[in-house]
Amino acid sequence: MKFTWSRFEELGVHALYDVLALRCRVFIMEQGAYQDPDGLDQHAWHLLGRDDAGRLLAYLRVVDPGMKYDEPSIGRVITAPEARGTGAGKALMREGIVRCMQAWPGRAIRISAQARLERFYRELGFQPVGDEYLEDNIPHLGPRS
Repeated sequence: MKFTWSRFEELGVHALYDVLALRCRVFIMEQGAYQDPDGLDQHAWHLLGRDDAGRLLAYLRVVDPGMKYDEPSIGRVITAPEARGTGAGKALMREGIVRCMQAWPGRAIRISAQARLERFYRELGFQPVGDEYLEDNIPHLGPRS
């Protein structure tokens, strides 16, 4: 998988379309309707993982510190259905963590993770903070690295 790391204004219309289409496909079509554009994309780095044919298979965004949490915040973590079980999600998260460490050395990283993925995030070094809560009618945990 080839990764690109861009600010919102650097994405370009084609990459932005790919991101929004994948987010809609998984977050809205699979998980149920909610307001995906939340005003934070413009204040974030965007990590896109594409295959050799250029298809977007994995994506996450890192919201700038102070916009959602005090720490940089990884969110909208997504793997295309056809790439699940291939290691693409872990590769994406590892790359995102490295990029965060480069951009904000010494800062903790916060995520809001679906509770069903707790083991996945624990394996990446995240520990739950606080109680389980509902976000968009899906149980979540607030892990921090």
